[in-house]
Amino acid sequence: MNYKVEGTIRRNKKNFIIFIVLWLILAIVLVMPISFSIVNSTIDGVFKFDRFIGGIANSFTNIGTSIGKTFTPNYIGTYFSTLLKFSVLYAIFVLVGLIKTAPKHEFADIEHGSSDWSKNGEQYRVLSDKKGIILAQNNYLPVNKRGNVNVLVVGRFRFW
Repeated sequence: MNYKVEGTIRRNKKNFIIFIVLWLILAIVLVMPISFSIVNSTIDGVFKFDRFIGGIANSFTNIGTSIGKTFTPNYIGTYFSTLLKFSVLYAIFVLVGLIKTAPKHEFADIEHGSSDWSKNGEQYRVLSDKKGIILAQNNYLPVNKRGNVNVLVVGRFRFW
């Protein structure tokens, strides 16, 4: 299970910054006008949906006014409660996205044909780390071993 957490963090290092910046932008551009409209559409403790829709359109067109008034005492409580609800919803979406990018198995990002699959020198039971036919960096197929030492090379041979 630990490989899933480590793999998810490794794959999404750059995305964490994007998640935070997107949350900040949405908290300012989306949540502030919505909370401003919620307060303006509540008359005598009763929420009026038609006023909310009209107020939200007005808040988005005059976003500077709604942002400025959001931090006054009448609006600040509603803003923070709306921001909390938005943050929980946003965190759920981010968590679902991170879960979908988690590796499916322990060897998901390891290149096929590399020696990264082995740990603590396991590959040297079969291979040599000193001399022989070069297979990978620090991995050689010893030619003095018993059995088949044929090697099939797939790919191109390039030299400059």
